[in-house]
Amino acid sequence: MSKRIWFLLAAALLLVFFAACGDESDAVAETGGNVPGESVPGGNVPGEELVEGDFLIASLQIVAHPALDASRRGFVTGLAEEGFSVGRNLRFEVFDAGGSGADAHLMAAQIVDMNPDLILGIATPTSQALAGATDTIPITITAVTSPYNAGLVESHERPNTNVTGTTDMTPVSLQFELITRIFPEAETVGILYNAGESNAVIQANIAEEAAASLGINLDRMTVAVAGDVMQAAEILVGRVDVIYTPTCNLMAASMTAIVRAAENLGVPVVAGDGGGVERGALITYGINYYELGRQTAQMAAQILRGEAQPQTMPIQAQAQYEFFVNISSAEILDIAIPEDILAIATLFAD
Repeated sequence: MSKRIWFLLAAALLLVFFAACGDESDAVAETGGNVPGESVPGGNVPGEELVEGDFLIASLQIVAHPALDASRRGFVTGLAEEGFSVGRNLRFEVFDAGGSGADAHLMAAQIVDMNPDLILGIATPTSQALAGATDTIPITITAVTSPYNAGLVESHERPNTNVTGTTDMTPVSLQFELITRIFPEAETVGILYNAGESNAVIQANIAEEAAASLGINLDRMTVAVAGDVMQAAEILVGRVDVIYTPTCNLMAASMTAIVRAAENLGVPVVAGDGGGVERGALITYGINYYELGRQTAQMAAQILRGEAQPQTMPIQAQAQYEFFVNISSAEILDIAIPEDILAIATLFAD
């Protein structure tokens, strides 16, 4: 074979190789580095060539429900506002443990093996799993009621670990004051929660004190698995005037069943967060989880830029709370919500 033919064959092979590489780059540009099957907003710059990501962040949440999902979306939005956009300079991987503590630990180990630049822990159980899997990779947390009681930090003022972030400690006392305002004749409030979640136990204890100070009886009932929530709610509904659910992941994931059981007997449900109201609870005054996620992202951006370290970054809380009202539930229960609350509340309707 002549040298000329060899040269032409080699040139053809090179063209095929570069064409294949070009197709792969185009595929990355089209997906923006998003997690397969999930759309993650990235804020890409029009006309700018996308790269797979200079930074890698992985998030792990214990279960999917409106509050935790909103935290993750707020975090991604907040990062984009800080200059870290999916598809431009950031790759963002999402993991969901599906409510399983065992799976949370397995996924935490998987995430650590990826060696990301930073990890986002959403909710207490998954944040604990991540902290147990690495003491070197920076971890920002959100939707964790008490990082100190969860063993994630030495103190909220100075973590002294690789963990920092935001707390979602809800204003339980103010929520009970809201209950007495909306239902002044209520004598007994039932609280339904998972005693296996430390965050829920903390809130239940605060609720005990709040109820006592307001002269209300508190009927505590705990549930450990989702399959028992409906039956527990039906039992509780028969002996209380109002049901209160703290920011408990099991209750949040089971809110539809709780509301169904309560509405059958005309008993209102007051949730610990806006996500519960979105799923049918009547009302709450509490955390905006989307904004809490954005706040966490601001802390994460400082770490990514090398401006701060988790060890010395105080745990932050949301500065302001908000009203959330489900007007469809109010109509079903024939309950009048004060106009001054409706005027400033986030409203949901089925």
